Amino acid sequence: MVHIPVLLKETLEILSIKPREKVLDCTFGGGGHTKAILNSSDNCYVYAIDRDPEAEDRAKAIKQKYGNRFDFVQSKFSDISNLFNQKQKFDAVLFDFGVSSFQLDDAERGFSFLKEALLDMRMSKRGLSAYDVVNTFSEKDLSDIIWTYGDERHSRKIASQIVKDRTAAPIKTTTRLANIIHQAIGFSVSTKKYSKVDSATKTFQAIRIFINDELREISVALENLPKILKNGARIALISFHALEDRIVKNWATSRKNCIIPMNKAVIKPTLEEIRSNPRSRSAVLRGFWYNECGDERSGAGIE
Repeated sequence: MVHIPVLLKETLEILSIKPREKVLDCTFGGGGHTKAILNSSDNCYVYAIDRDPEAEDRAKAIKQKYGNRFDFVQSKFSDISNLFNQKQKFDAVLFDFGVSSFQLDDAERGFSFLKEALLDMRMSKRGLSAYDVVNTFSEKDLSDIIWTYGDERHSRKIASQIVKDRTAAPIKTTTRLANIIHQAIGFSVSTKKYSKVDSATKTFQAIRIFINDELREISVALENLPKILKNGARIALISFHALEDRIVKNWATSRKNCIIPMNKAVIKPTLEEIRSNPRSRSAVLRGFWYNECGDERSGAGIE
């Protein structure tokens, strides 16, 4: 599997790592951002977090190369305030929200409708699975999930079709669920920027976000983030859809005296990056300074 870190150059510019600084990568994934951070400055230190147990194996290779400059812990990033004590604070922090390429590309994880696999979608491999949601939740609950977390205007049609089809036999695979969605609303939908997107995309996104409790995880992590930041720390946050970015914006706006935006508008991938890595097309990056004392600092507003 080829892992391409999103908005890498722009993220490194926001983090602006200096020698001997401590950096926290809250979403290790394939380790692309972590490796680039370690290479960007001599003697900087990176502590990485990921809830996926498979990420630990990828972290071992980085540990072998960088030694005591790198450490990894398998955990949810919402636990950051429990993972670090008050004396262990960071100069820079990175969040790269959403699902990783490794999770999407591994058919057995059941995240993607492009490859047949058992419905799963659990980042931690524990708890409620996509199979459980699709086969046991009521039509109303399914519709609410698809609407709330996928912004899918056909949520009722899709939920109705799911309930109808599962009466014949349980919906076990990603491809069967995708086919049910196609049957309900057609195979593809038009978008403003790109000609066609598979109509199953939003429903799969919604179920994934729901079972992994992704939005609450982000909210809790950001709420606790100031506890582990040094004054003047830099924060880079990469979002992949409006629900994630809205949480980031609201968090920053509600703490405007201490969370200072570096740029007024979000940073988006270039056309060149989108061509080389299509998964980057929906990514947006926001950068902030942490101002512990709430002093006045020059900085743009936030859009």
